[in-house]
Amino acid sequence: MKILVLAWEFPPRIVGGIARHVAELYPELAKQGHEIHLITVEFGQAPCYEVVDGVYVHRVSVGASANFFHWIVNMNESLGQHGGKLLLEEGSFDLIHAHDWLVGDAAIALKHTFKIPLVATIHATEAGRHNGIYTDIQRYIYDKERWLAHNAWRIIVCTNYMRLEVERTLEAPWNKIDVVYNGIRPEKKQRDPEFDYWFLRRLFAADEEKIVYYVGRMTYEKGVSVLLNAAPKVIQAIGHSVKFVLIGGGNTDHLKRQAWELGIWDQCYFTGFMSDADLDRFQTVADCAVFPSLYEPFGIVALESFAARVPVVVSDTGGLPEVVRHTKTGIVTWTNNPDSLAWGILEVLRHPGYAQWLVDNAYADLKHRFDWCKLALQTEAVYGRILHERSQVVWE
Repeated sequence: MKILVLAWEFPPRIVGGIARHVAELYPELAKQGHEIHLITVEFGQAPCYEVVDGVYVHRVSVGASANFFHWIVNMNESLGQHGGKLLLEEGSFDLIHAHDWLVGDAAIALKHTFKIPLVATIHATEAGRHNGIYTDIQRYIYDKERWLAHNAWRIIVCTNYMRLEVERTLEAPWNKIDVVYNGIRPEKKQRDPEFDYWFLRRLFAADEEKIVYYVGRMTYEKGVSVLLNAAPKVIQAIGHSVKFVLIGGGNTDHLKRQAWELGIWDQCYFTGFMSDADLDRFQTVADCAVFPSLYEPFGIVALESFAARVPVVVSDTGGLPEVVRHTKTGIVTWTNNPDSLAWGILEVLRHPGYAQWLVDNAYADLKHRFDWCKLALQTEAVYGRILHERSQVVWE
């Protein structure tokens, strides 16, 4: 098959989980003999064209704009123009695959112009992020999501939870939606034997102290404030022998103020952005990973902690309970409940043997349920179904 993929982020441009998803799925499809052309946005010194792990990557320039939504219009124009040129010059393509609403306009235009079936992966919804649609901006995004879902031949989502959400909020037929989990390459988290374990650990905690961390965006939906509210309960239960490390970029002023007001400032580190290489090393010295999201379609960060062999505590929102199996591969707590979250963290910190058992189960689960090779085969099956159905109809 020959597939044209549109994604607004791809390494080295990493905004969220889409970049990692796209960068790890398509090399597996390329290994299976498919020709993948991916069009994305230029970034830094990354070349305009290169072959990455068998995937033909095209990066296009986008006219600058102070307004994000104007920039999206410019981006879709650039993606559409380059995509049209590619479709004309490279011969017949079988499918177009769009990742989220941001590239939807270009994907839909190419679909209709060239009469090529469109498959859309919807990674999250605006209604889900905000528990409803309340503003004009949210309505604009919501309408774009619905239009993409309507135009897609089939829709791929990352969890059964998201299948229900897309059916309900975007009014997409249930039998048009396929579930394909996100995955991870566990080998990415191979430990570096050369680094000084104790030197790194002592940057954050004394030898007898436990390290609990969160990594991700510092946005409301990620529930970092819930973790801070849970922290005093953890400290009270085990004394001051614990440090909380919060890793991620964005505005953290309100979170720092919260930590100060809770009286836990001395137990908290706000590191800002941390590179993947530094994060890989940091995870080897940590005792517990916590992801207390208020909304989470999947939770790739949980898989990354599985791969790093760190015990995981999550909330029971969205797709997280599908990814983390409670008391089997991690601890699942009640969403937006500091008492429940504190209980989960204490279960890990107080019972190191149990925590290690969870870690071993979680690592084994990566190969069983979250292996990109298997997930690529599932994606290929969705493609095959579309091509079969396309062959049975006349596209006027």
